[in-house]
Amino acid sequence: MPIVNLQILEGRSNKQVKEVIQNMTDTISTTLDVPKERVRVLVTEIPKTHWGTGGVLKSDE
Repeated sequence: MPIVNLQILEGRSNKQVKEVIQNMTDTISTTLDVPKERVRVLVTEIPKTHWGTGGVLKSDE
């Protein structure tokens, strides 16, 4: 059973999260030749205060 962990910055709409889960499920199912029902996708939204790039918090940009 494939399990995909996706971490994204907070702020995406429910529609966007739903769509990325559907797209990742389709891709994994096709690529690995497994039934969609066996694919698990976990989305974790990270607050901008907890995400840094180049030493700078996203909340400070």
